[in-house]
Amino acid sequence: MVLPDRAAAMALLVLTPLPAAAAPQTAAPPAAELPTAEPPTAEQNAAPAPAAAPEPETSDPDGDIVVVATRVRGEVETAVPPIITLSEDDIAAYGAGSLQSLLTALAPQTGSGRGRGDGAPSVLLNGLRIASFREIRSIPPEAIRRVEVLPEEVALKYGFRPDQRVVNFILKDKFRSFGSETEAKLPGAGGFSDLSQEATLTRIEKASRLNLTGTIERRSPLTEAERGIVQPSASGAATVSTDPKQGDYRTLLADARSAVLNGTWAKSLGTGASLTLNGLVQRNDNRSLNGLNTIVLAAPDGSLTQRATLLPAPLASRTVADTVSAGATLNLPLGAWQLAWTADGSHVATTTTIDARADLSGLQSLVDQGALSPFGSLPADAILPAPQGIARSKSDTATTLATVTGSPLRLPGGQTALTLKAGFAYNGLRSSDSRQLGAPADLKRGDAQAGFSLDLPITSRREGFGGKLGDISLNFNGEAHTVSDFGGLTAWGAGITWGVTPKLTFAANYITSQKAPGLADLGAPVTVTTGVALYDFTRGESVLATVITGGNPALVKERQRDIKLSANWDLPIGKESALLVEYFRNRSQGTTNAFPLLTPDVEAAFPGRVTRDASGRIVSVDQRAVTFAETTGSRLRASLNFGGPFGKPDPNARRGAFAGMRRPGGGGPGGSGPSGGARPAGGGSGGRGPGADGRGHWNLSLAYTQELDETARIVPGGRVLDLLGGDALSGAGIARSSATLEGGGFYRGFGLRVSGTYASGTRVDGAQASSGGIPGASRLDFGALATFNLRGFIDLGRMQKLTTRAPFFKGTRIALGVNNLFDAVQKVTDQTGATPLRYQRGYLNPEGRVFSIELRKQF
Repeated sequence: MVLPDRAAAMALLVLTPLPAAAAPQTAAPPAAELPTAEPPTAEQNAAPAPAAAPEPETSDPDGDIVVVATRVRGEVETAVPPIITLSEDDIAAYGAGSLQSLLTALAPQTGSGRGRGDGAPSVLLNGLRIASFREIRSIPPEAIRRVEVLPEEVALKYGFRPDQRVVNFILKDKFRSFGSETEAKLPGAGGFSDLSQEATLTRIEKASRLNLTGTIERRSPLTEAERGIVQPSASGAATVSTDPKQGDYRTLLADARSAVLNGTWAKSLGTGASLTLNGLVQRNDNRSLNGLNTIVLAAPDGSLTQRATLLPAPLASRTVADTVSAGATLNLPLGAWQLAWTADGSHVATTTTIDARADLSGLQSLVDQGALSPFGSLPADAILPAPQGIARSKSDTATTLATVTGSPLRLPGGQTALTLKAGFAYNGLRSSDSRQLGAPADLKRGDAQAGFSLDLPITSRREGFGGKLGDISLNFNGEAHTVSDFGGLTAWGAGITWGVTPKLTFAANYITSQKAPGLADLGAPVTVTTGVALYDFTRGESVLATVITGGNPALVKERQRDIKLSANWDLPIGKESALLVEYFRNRSQGTTNAFPLLTPDVEAAFPGRVTRDASGRIVSVDQRAVTFAETTGSRLRASLNFGGPFGKPDPNARRGAFAGMRRPGGGGPGGSGPSGGARPAGGGSGGRGPGADGRGHWNLSLAYTQELDETARIVPGGRVLDLLGGDALSGAGIARSSATLEGGGFYRGFGLRVSGTYASGTRVDGAQASSGGIPGASRLDFGALATFNLRGFIDLGRMQKLTTRAPFFKGTRIALGVNNLFDAVQKVTDQTGATPLRYQRGYLNPEGRVFSIELRKQF
C-alpha cells in the first residue's frame, strides 16, 4: 500500500516475533501505543525477558513506510485468546466512575459459567498479580490504557483457581487527577433514599502510583407498610383498629450507613521490581425493625383478639461491623523468572444487638381476672421486657502466596511456561451470643498449599513445527493443601488448546478437586430470630416462624469433578465481533449448602430441623448449613460480542501520527492468536481506537445460558431431585434458560448504556408424585422475569466550545440512570392462582424502579 503524500508521516504496524520468553507471545500494539526504549518496569508482564524496543522505521522499494513494534507492556502472554479487549475509547463509552463500576458493567463478559464460586473474575494489574482488588478498585477509568478479559484457563498461569475468568487492567504510564463523585438514588415508589459521596486522589508515574479514596453512604430504611405488605394474622383472632400496625415496624431494607477509607502506595524498585502497600478501614452500621410485641388474648366467652403494642418498644436489631485490612505485593525479576509475592489480611469485629420479645402473659391474667378488656388499653406495668440478645464475632484472615513464572525449556513447538506457587492462609473466628444455644465458638484454621501449572506447546505455525495441524498446547496443573481441621486436600487438572486458525480456537479442560467447608459454615454463632416470614409447602401457607441460623460442625469435605469444552471464533462480520460457546459439566459429592427450600422432601431428609405445633403449623426451623450427598449439573453458554466505530470524525479531535489507524487486516488488537498473527478480540479496539479521530463507538454483548440438567440427592440412597422439573432447593428453583445483555455507545461527549437480565419461569412442586403426594401440599409457579437498566451520561469535558467558555466544566460528567426500567417483579402463584403472602411484590423486590443522578468531577 502506498500512502498518500499528506499522510506520509503516518505508518502501518506489522508484527514481528519477539525473542523467546516465558510464554507464547502476544500481538503488537497499535501504532499510537508504541512504547519508548526504556528498561522494563513492574508494569511489564511477567516475562523472563524484557520487551524489545521498537525497531527503526524502514522503507520498502515501493516507498511504503513500515514500523516494527513490540507488544503493549502489561499484556497477558498466553496461547488462549482474550474474550474481549477494550481500548481507551471503549472504556470511555461505559461512562464508569471507577474500576469497580467498570468491572460491574463488564459482568456479562467477566462472569464464569463453570457453576463454582460466585462467578467473579480474578484481577491482574499490568499483567501481574495484586494482593487484593482493594489496591485498584478506585482508580479512575481514565487512567486505564487497555482492559483484557480472558477465559478461565488463564487463571492457572497466575496461581488463581481455574473456575474464574481473568481481567487484566493495563495502566497508562502517567496520570494525575483528583476526583469527586456524588450519587443520589430514589425509588419511583418512594419510601427511602440512598446517598453516597466519594473523593479520590490518583497519581501514576510508570511503576509508582498513589491512590487515596474516601467514601460515605447513607440509605434510609424502607418499611413493609411503605410497600403495602399484607400481614398474616392469628387464625380466628380479631384485631383492634387502634393498635399500631406491624408493617410500620418491619423493615424490608435496613437503615444503613457506611464509611470507607482506602489507600494504595506503589513504588518502583528499579530493574522491573516494585512494591505495593494497601490499607483500608471501614465501618458498616445497619439497623432493622422486626415488628411489635404481640399476644392473642382469650376472652371469657372464648373469643380471640390479637393485640400489638409499642410497649416497651418496637423490636429492632442493630449490626455494627468494623473492618481493618492491609495488603502488600512484591514483584521481582529473578533472572529469567518472575516472582510475585502477595500478602493480605483483614480483621472484622461485628456486634449485633437483637431485641427479645417481651413477656405479655400478664395481660392474659388481667383479662382472666376481669381487670382488662381484650379491646382496652394495654397497661405498661403488666408487660415485662426481656433482656437484649447480644452476638459478637471477631474474624481474622491472613493469606500469603508466592508465584514464580518462567520458561524452563524450549520445545520444537515453542517455549514452555511453568508457574510454581506456595502459600499459607489463616482463618480465625471467635463468636459468642447471649442467646446462644451452645458454647461460644473459637475456631482456627491454617491452610498450607503448593501447586504448579505447566503449559506445553506441541505444534506451532509460528515456529514452523506441525503448523498444518494448527497451534496445539497442553496444560497440566495440580495443587495440594494441608488444612489444619480437615487434613489433606488435593486438586489436579489437564487441558488442551487447539488454535485451528488465527480466528478459531477450541479448548477442553478437566478438573478434579476437594474442598473444605468454610469456618462460618462450621462455627458461626447460633442465632435465633423470631417473626421470619416462611412459606410452608406441606400446608400451602405463609407463616411467621422462629428461625435458627449459625454453624454446623458436622459438615464434611466436598469432592468436585468438572469438564469444560469451548470454542472461540472471531466472526467474519464487522471489525469487532466474536462468538464464544462453552459447555460445562459439574459433579459434586458431600456438598455444603445453605438450608434448602422447605419442601416435604427436604423436611423428610433432615428430621428434627422443623418444629410444628399441635395443629401442624410451623413454629421454628433450624436453617443451619447442611451436607448434600451429591449434585450434578450441565449447561451450555454462548456469548456474542459486537462493536465498532460510527459517526463522522470530529474536526476538533486531536490526531497523533498514528491516530485512528489499525493493524493490517482491519482487526482489533486483542492480543495474538496461537499463531502470533493479529487477532481481533471481539468487543475491543486497540491503541487510541476508532474514537481517536472523534468518531463514536458502540458495543453490544449478549450471553445466553441453557441448563441441560440439574439434579441433587440430599441423602445417600434418597430420591434424586430434578431441579429443572419441579424439585427445588432454593427459593425459586433453577431457570432452564437465562440471558444477560449489556451495550451502548458514546459519541462526542454523549453516552447511553443499557443492560438487562432474563430468566425463564420455574416451578416448585410441594407434593411429589413419587411420594404419593401429601395432603395440602402445594405447587408454586414462578413466572419469567426480564429486567432492564438504562443510563445516560454527558461528558462535558469533551465539549471543547463549552469548556473554552466555562473551564470549570473540564472533567465534569453528569449521569442519569434508571434501574429496573419497567418496574418488573417476578409473579408467583400457587395452585389456585393466588399469590402467597410470603411472595408479595414488596418481599421479592422492595426497591422497585430506582432513579439515580450522578455528578462526577475530575480536577
